[in-house]
Amino acid sequence: MEFSAEQIAQLLNGVVEGQKDVTVNAISKIEEGKTGTLSFLSNPAYTNYIYQTDASIVLVNKSLVLDKPVKQTCTLIRVDNAYEGFAKLLQIYAQFKANKTGFEQPHFISPTAKIGKDVYIGAFVYVGHNAVIGDNVKLYPQTYIGDDVTVGSNTTLFSGVKIYHECKVGANCTIHANTVVGSDGFGFAPNSEGQAFVKVPQIGNVIIEDNVEIGSNTSIDRATLGSTILSKGVKLDNLVQIAHNVFIGENTVIAGLSGVAGSSKVGKNCMIGAQVGVAGHLKIADGVKIAGQSGIGSSIEKEGDIVQGSPAFGIGDFKRSYVLFRNLPKINDKLSDLSKKLNSKE
Repeated sequence: MEFSAEQIAQLLNGVVEGQKDVTVNAISKIEEGKTGTLSFLSNPAYTNYIYQTDASIVLVNKSLVLDKPVKQTCTLIRVDNAYEGFAKLLQIYAQFKANKTGFEQPHFISPTAKIGKDVYIGAFVYVGHNAVIGDNVKLYPQTYIGDDVTVGSNTTLFSGVKIYHECKVGANCTIHANTVVGSDGFGFAPNSEGQAFVKVPQIGNVIIEDNVEIGSNTSIDRATLGSTILSKGVKLDNLVQIAHNVFIGENTVIAGLSGVAGSSKVGKNCMIGAQVGVAGHLKIADGVKIAGQSGIGSSIEKEGDIVQGSPAFGIGDFKRSYVLFRNLPKINDKLSDLSKKLNSKE
């Protein structure tokens, strides 16, 4: 689809400088701009590209002061915040690209399932008994929806996503390719002889609330009893492991290759970096920030705390300790010199 500069300015409450009727049908980086594309400038480090770009439209901040005119083929749209405006346009662009509807063949939908309006069912999709699929849901090819699963309106499940039986996915969620929701929790008990492990049935489910986004190849285990819960607004990166009976609070974000072990409770508005491990049965307070590659072996009860290290502790103490650690060889040399001097005096 094509949009004119005037239409874009109306969407963003912007002001056009240049040709109001110029149109674009694609998006580009400012340094790689081509005719017919839209770009943006918000980082001052890229200002020089605005005089060189061939992009037809560029979003800029209203506060931007130019040293010289841009090319005649380049129309500027001045907005309050170019980065936010560009993000809004990307959302609209993505919605247009992903606006699929209809039923591809072959697929299987149980006669007892309830399917909403304007859904997209890709090839080889399976929808189990008594499943409920809301309006405007998109199930990409090879998606599996188990028995008694609920998927809320305006949710998108990309190719290969598996939602096991009795799990619930809220509205306006996005789950990326090959993620598994509701696989068994890691529940095994040693037998009385101590020679083997007996599987503990995992009969709970997973509840994913509204506005959650989950990256690809992530696993979220069903609860042993009750529910594993991802609250509203949670964002998980690729390759994240959420174990059974874990609770993740609202608007918490977890970066890739991280894992939260069974029955731990993570508060709201937390930020967890990549490759973080959280041990089981712990509590992480609201607003906590955990630096990448940290290991959390005990509860963090102070709201807004920032920790780093393995085992993790306060980030200020960690940085001071790291400086000492790096200087240990020098400190050792000084101690050796002092020891020699003392011995020589004796």
